[in-house]
Amino acid sequence: TGSPSLLRPLQRKSKARGFTLLELMVVVAIIAIATAGVTFAIPDGSHTALERDAQRLAALLDSARAQSRASGLAVTWHATPDGFKFEGLPQTKNKNTGEMEDLSSLPRNWLSPATSADPDTRLALGPEPIIARQAVVLSNAGRSLTVATDGLRPFSIDLSQGGDAKAGAL
Repeated sequence: TGSPSLLRPLQRKSKARGFTLLELMVVVAIIAIATAGVTFAIPDGSHTALERDAQRLAALLDSARAQSRASGLAVTWHATPDGFKFEGLPQTKNKNTGEMEDLSSLPRNWLSPATSADPDTRLALGPEPIIARQAVVLSNAGRSLTVATDGLRPFSIDLSQGGDAKAGAL
C-alpha cells in the first residue's frame, strides 16, 4: 500500500523543475537593456571620422593662420576634389627637383576618404590679426559639421549651426 511519506518526495521533485515564465521574462528584459546600452555606447564610425577630420582641419587652419601672420604673406585655404590645399605659404626651392615647395608640411588630404567639402569654398587666413568671419561645411556619409571662426578666435567646430551654415566667408 502507498504510504503518505513515500508520495511527498515525489511531489517535491515535480515542483522543483525549470524556471517560471516570470523569471525568464526578467532575464530577457535584463539582456535587452544591456544590449541597448552597449549599442548606444559604441560610436558611429562615419560620425567619428567626420569629427576627427573637423578637429584636424580646425588645427591646420589655425596653424596656417599663424604662419601667415608670422611671414606677412596672405594665405588661403580651399577644398579640392581629393582633399584641400593651402596657398600662399612661404616657399623654398627644392635642391633635388629645382621646384618651389611650401616650407610648411601641412597635409592636403582628409583622414577619411569619404570626407569632403564644397570645392568652391575659400578661406582667407591672414596675415591680418583679425580676419572676416568664415566657415566651411564638411560632409561624410550624409552628415555634416561646420568648422568656423568669428575672425578673432581660433577655428573650431560650430555646434550651434549643426552643419546647416553656408560655406565660405559669412
